[in-house]
Amino acid sequence: MALMAPVKDGKIVETESQKSLKKELTATKNGMDKEAFLQLLVAQMQYQDPLEPTSNTEFISQYAQFSQVEQMQNMAATSELSRATSLVGDYVYVKTTGSDGEPTYKYGKVDYVAFENGKAYVAIEESLYSIDDVDTVVDLEYKNAYDKAYNFNVELNKLPKVSAIDMSHAEKIDELEKIYNEMNDYEKSFVASDTVKTLNKYIERLKEVRAAAEGEDKEPGETPDTGEEEDKEPGTEGTEGTEDAGEA
Repeated sequence: MALMAPVKDGKIVETESQKSLKKELTATKNGMDKEAFLQLLVAQMQYQDPLEPTSNTEFISQYAQFSQVEQMQNMAATSELSRATSLVGDYVYVKTTGSDGEPTYKYGKVDYVAFENGKAYVAIEESLYSIDDVDTVVDLEYKNAYDKAYNFNVELNKLPKVSAIDMSHAEKIDELEKIYNEMNDYEKSFVASDTVKTLNKYIERLKEVRAAAEGEDKEPGETPDTGEEEDKEPGTEGTEGTEDAGEA
């Protein structure tokens, strides 16, 4: 099928209809949509060569193609909306681009879904993000367990070498021991076995440091205070055996 257009001074003149069609096609990012396809079909009919008109069979075939494009777009939109709706209530990471062009991630709960101009958007803290930008869906229990194990590991790594600790590190080591002991089995599974071994080394070393500190607090030759008092009557100290000696 031949297309016809006005020619002036040996150059094709672009009509308003052609400009509109060209603009529509340029604005389409993901290929030809149904509106652009329909406009192209109308343009073909308008500018067809009268001496070589398009046959009815070809028009029917093109209309069938238009119907298929429309159905595929409707199916894609329905699938996208369904996928976005299934995320409501879930916690996700959305990948965005910062002002410096570097990728950043927004984490939060999907509160609701909006559908605008054939595109689905997830709402996180009242901000809309395209469903295409959703990078990861995270279970909340998993996220909390991961964060707890990660923070635990960071704090443990802040301590000096095991051999270099002193009483100034006692509070932090006791705190880390308490945090680990209060973790459930699922949370403990996120802590590496080597990390647990390191924690136990700190705990054992702290016991030695405390024992040494308690020994330094005592004066040389000082006997431990048992807290027991002898039951002696007043004035009897040093008189034991005196009566027997007088009788002898």
